Amino acid sequence: MSYDAPYKGLKVVDLSQGVAGPYCAMMLAQYGADVLKVEPTDTGDWSRGLGTVYGDHTVYSIPANIGKRSIALDLKSDEGKALLWRLIEGADVFLQGFRPGVIDRLGFGYEAVSAKEPRILYVSVSGFGLKGPLSERPAMDPVLQAYTGLMAENLGMDGIPHRIPIISIDMSTAIYSFTAVAAALHARRDEPRGRHIEASLMQGGAGLQAVRMMGSYLDGGGQRAIVPPTGIYKTADGWLQVTVVRPFEWDAYCRAIGRADLGEDPRFKSSNEREPHIAELNAVLRPLLESQPTAYWSARLTEQRVMHEALNSYTDFLRQPHVAESGAVAWTTHPHVDQPIPLPNIIGMPPFEDGAARTISPGKGEHSTAILTEHGFGAEEIAGLLARKTVLQAG
Repeated sequence: MSYDAPYKGLKVVDLSQGVAGPYCAMMLAQYGADVLKVEPTDTGDWSRGLGTVYGDHTVYSIPANIGKRSIALDLKSDEGKALLWRLIEGADVFLQGFRPGVIDRLGFGYEAVSAKEPRILYVSVSGFGLKGPLSERPAMDPVLQAYTGLMAENLGMDGIPHRIPIISIDMSTAIYSFTAVAAALHARRDEPRGRHIEASLMQGGAGLQAVRMMGSYLDGGGQRAIVPPTGIYKTADGWLQVTVVRPFEWDAYCRAIGRADLGEDPRFKSSNEREPHIAELNAVLRPLLESQPTAYWSARLTEQRVMHEALNSYTDFLRQPHVAESGAVAWTTHPHVDQPIPLPNIIGMPPFEDGAARTISPGKGEHSTAILTEHGFGAEEIAGLLARKTVLQAG
């Protein structure tokens, strides 16, 4: 065991698709586990077709599956199911993301799998959870953004609630799930049996919004106004985000913009006093900030140590000298993409190295033959499985 690969030697069977379940399994792979991604022989993981397709990948399927090996199985056939049982033998973790009841009908529910592998950690990822009146509903990130209140909180200037374009609920569910598995792997050392970990996009989304949700409820619902100078302001050549929380930051901000008098105005001395006078204060701040370019204000705010940043596009962010020097993002090549791709490095792990196995997401069924061989299948058996299309081998 090492810090770089603490899960080396662990075997993970990943039937999940999309982002939440696969990203959780990807994290296990990054920490050294051998993750076998089991996907359908026809479509593969449905995230492979979501958006622009590069080979048989998309920007959804690449980051959620790096470091894994893929085997494509026909689980509608008895032969395919028998093969999956062979893969499950000796597994430490099993992940699935079917709607509640589907995995049981396939014969691989928790009771069935744990009966054969009592110490397995079984992870179920669903939209609304395994119980309750909405449990059988299909759901993706935008649906749960609406259900959990996130869209209502993201009210645009047009008065319309908007979806946050990043898949925040998928990603938070994946990270919460990985945390649960990591804790369970630690506890399992002293436990005779494994356990069933139930994860849902609903629960992940609620956890992500704990502060905002609690504050809204205790304030009687509705949105709380953003009190200036915190907010997004137009400059002469772009946009600037400013965050002022504590009293000394307000004083520093006033010095930075050359309006120390605002800090002495009794209407504006504290955030509670500024709140009723939002419109009056913004009537001063907005034209003032728009009179000079972003770099001018950034220099003055930096001098006074006021929290702020220019609004970057993703491309702007990736080109920032600080991003390069800090090592936040690695640039790697992928066999399915015709140009280098940015891959954010994972906190606590070594930076990604171009060409290393942990930076590559597999093609559908890319490792089918190798995985079957490792599980005791001979060349003739494998040829038969391929001929009957129970298994697909890419390339």
